[in-house]
Amino acid sequence: MRFIQHPSNNKVLGAPAGWDQKELPCGALPVTVTEANGAPAMVSFWKPDADELAALNAGQSVHLWVLGGVHPVVAMEVGP
Repeated sequence: MRFIQHPSNNKVLGAPAGWDQKELPCGALPVTVTEANGAPAMVSFWKPDADELAALNAGQSVHLWVLGGVHPVVAMEVGP
C-alpha cells in the first residue's frame, strides 16, 4: 500500500533523528494532526493498488508493522 495525500493533511513526518537511511530507507509521510476523543492523534491515508485489492477481496489480511519494542496505540478503518 502506498500513502496518499489527503486534503486534510497539515504536517509531514520525516525519518526519526539518527535514522540510518542506508539500512532502511524512510521517506516523508503526510499526516493530519487532529484529536480522537480529546486525545492528540495523527492520521495518514493509504490506498491499496489493484493487486492488493484483489488480495483483500480474496480474504487476505492487512498487516500493520511497527518498528521498535513498544507498540503504540493504533487504529485502522476504511473511509473517504
